[in-house]
Amino acid sequence: MVALLGLGERLAERFLPLYLIALGGGTFAIGLLNGMNNLLAALYSFPGGWLSDKIGYKRALAVFNLVSVAGYLIVVFLPYWPMVILGSMLFLSWTALSLPASMDLISGVMPEKHRTLGVTMHSLVRRFPMALGPVAGGFLIGIYGLESGIRIAFAAASVLALMSLVFQERFIDSPPKKSKAPAGIRESIGLLKGDLRELLISDILIRFCEQIPYAFVVVWCVKMNGISELQFGTLTAIEMTVAVLIYLPVAYFADKCGKKPFVVVTFCFFTLFPLLLLFSHSYEMLLLTFILRGLKEFGEPTRKALILDLAPGDSKASAFGAYYLVRDVFVSIAAFGGALLWDPAPLLAFFRMTGLEFMNFLPQYICSPETNLISAFIAGLLGTLYMALYGKSVKTVSS
Repeated sequence: MVALLGLGERLAERFLPLYLIALGGGTFAIGLLNGMNNLLAALYSFPGGWLSDKIGYKRALAVFNLVSVAGYLIVVFLPYWPMVILGSMLFLSWTALSLPASMDLISGVMPEKHRTLGVTMHSLVRRFPMALGPVAGGFLIGIYGLESGIRIAFAAASVLALMSLVFQERFIDSPPKKSKAPAGIRESIGLLKGDLRELLISDILIRFCEQIPYAFVVVWCVKMNGISELQFGTLTAIEMTVAVLIYLPVAYFADKCGKKPFVVVTFCFFTLFPLLLLFSHSYEMLLLTFILRGLKEFGEPTRKALILDLAPGDSKASAFGAYYLVRDVFVSIAAFGGALLWDPAPLLAFFRMTGLEFMNFLPQYICSPETNLISAFIAGLLGTLYMALYGKSVKTVSS
């Protein structure tokens, strides 16, 4: 299920910023897409977890698949940038909606002593389509052109999502009913305390590091450094290949030795990526940079397993969704702000609208692609230090 849906999602998702530019959306539309993606990821996470606790992860996942199909079809049949934004509100919801349900499924079928391994296998399976999708998408764009290639990719994504729906209906067992009713939003947010709160704070800062430049990475590579869409897809495939190679060894040692050191190392790789990208102006340097980006997945499954360890047994999906709700609400600010840091045009327009033309000199000094990447590095450094100082390891369960 995850492989089919992930392949469809990744066929064109990484090229959406270029598609928005082609349709006349510009920098504003890219910033809107990235900020909205993070905000909706936050808003969708809790209902995704709540619905999983309410009707079971099997039915919940079926609902989420159909929502994604609706979004794909909007993009296929309505090639206008506002409609692409509207469609993305639906198909970008898959990851946010389904993640709590998927974690709930894993928590139910895997023993606690192997929970990190279970989360790792889920993450590993996701990375295969994340590696292959952009390559296939770049290939379609190379043959049919940017606009037609992306629409064909989204049509294929809708077919893969429907295939996934049939597959999960046939092979995923329905979960047993839970003895406790799903937690409400206030009750779930109240679970984010103690060690889980410290992890959440550091995670927010690290996601600032990731999301400030996220939507503009493809622009930096393709528009500013002149590589092709297919080359960018290849870089993404290399990133995911590196992630796949390190997943299982890290999962084994994390379950044995404690999770905090692996999470801290992961945060270090997150932090270094925008700094190295800043100095990458050739395909060879970008290749090294994306290898480093693959290493940032070093302890990502470990972090998710840590959330599950700290969540109460009867409300794991709700607690997981609440964690992502709080995290991504804050991180959406960074995604919107990333567009302002990249390009001064939105700030200039704001000053003109508010009669503050005398402030127009500021964007010349604070807005540039370089400022965007340096700001991301600083946020990552703060998040890494916070986790190193205040984060805690969960006592491992002996095998």
